[in-house]
Amino acid sequence: MTLCSSCSSGSSSTRSWIVHGIVVGGAIAAAIGAGAYLFRYRKFRSQVVGIIPARYASSRFEGKPLVNILGKPMIQRTWERAKLATTLDHIVVATDDEKIAECCRGFGADVVMTSESCRNGTERCNEALQKLDKKYDVVVNIQGDEPLIEPEIIDGIVKSLQAAPDAVFSTAVTSLKPEDAFDPNRVKCVVDNQGYAIYFSRGLIPYNKSGKVNPQFPYLLHLGIQSYDAKFLKIYPELQPTPLQLEEDLEQLKVLENGYKMKVIKVDHEAHGVDIPEDVEKIETLMREQNLS
Repeated sequence: MTLCSSCSSGSSSTRSWIVHGIVVGGAIAAAIGAGAYLFRYRKFRSQVVGIIPARYASSRFEGKPLVNILGKPMIQRTWERAKLATTLDHIVVATDDEKIAECCRGFGADVVMTSESCRNGTERCNEALQKLDKKYDVVVNIQGDEPLIEPEIIDGIVKSLQAAPDAVFSTAVTSLKPEDAFDPNRVKCVVDNQGYAIYFSRGLIPYNKSGKVNPQFPYLLHLGIQSYDAKFLKIYPELQPTPLQLEEDLEQLKVLENGYKMKVIKVDHEAHGVDIPEDVEKIETLMREQNLS
């Protein structure tokens, strides 16, 4: 009987240690798993490069990147603003024009020469990405004609793409001014309730049956800056042009028409893009008013 009691006690003790071991082991495994997940999350799309595509030939404004804005080429002003973003590990200018390349090297920018066959800024970004020695997870397409781009917007679209693994593209919008409602150079955007893009248009969207601007509706103006998952960017040039893209002449529509998701953030920003020569004077006037040198 004593032997039996001893055996029972030993067996109970053994079972207790087994259960304890399982619990502790499970807790350790869970902790390791959580740590690995958080590590992967921190590393998700962590390496970011900003690329400023620039071409000399433009149907609306030839030589636009080199236009003088209060003593500096516009491309330099864009580059200087982009340098203030905290999420960018590197910034380069991608161009097919030696005059632009020489100018950019003169103020200290890294330059990647790209071919003249690039049909748009996205394709130019992709070609530049392939020529960089370092591998990046996210590419930010920084429009060279936004000399007053806010670095916080660059950081915002990068972080929104990093936080949305189902999206391959991110961009920004701001409130549309009523006077810009029917300007085809001001691209409009509509988004869903989760902040993903539904459509972009040069026309006013949504368009009501009265044919007039509804002063109560929060229309959105698309800001040219956008970021891509680097793996998707490699696929983009292989996608055939799509009907809506060609009709609106908006490259982001090819992304949506092929079923990819695009994250959109709304920011408070005065859009000051330079689309035509007349915009230069407007920019300079604003910079003087704000004491921006």
